Amino acid sequence: MLCVVEKAVDVMPLDKSGAFRGQYHVLGGKLSPINGVGPEDLRLKELFDRVRNDGVQEVLMALGMDVESDATVYFIAKHLSELGVKVSRLAQGLPAGASLEFADGLTLGRAIENRLTVQ
Repeated sequence: MLCVVEKAVDVMPLDKSGAFRGQYHVLGGKLSPINGVGPEDLRLKELFDRVRNDGVQEVLMALGMDVESDATVYFIAKHLSELGVKVSRLAQGLPAGASLEFADGLTLGRAIENRLTVQ
């Protein structure tokens, strides 16, 4: 599995958590047409080459929870699906120890969408 992050500093908390044990790919940003950042400004060619050449079967997208990140994830997933690569994304929702009274509507909505079955 290959974990894709926006910037190099994003590797540290993921690595420190011990939850992911694999290789990382730093994009160097995220798509943002409003700010003039297009696919050619990111390390996408390197990502796609790496996935093809290294036989990567799954790519974990570890980007933020904003419009630009969503667009970047969608763009990459579209291209990787053509290669038969599974694309996953970090779960979204309430952080551990959070109180519902302080959660915003978007966070609550994503927590409901990404709910887990209790068995």
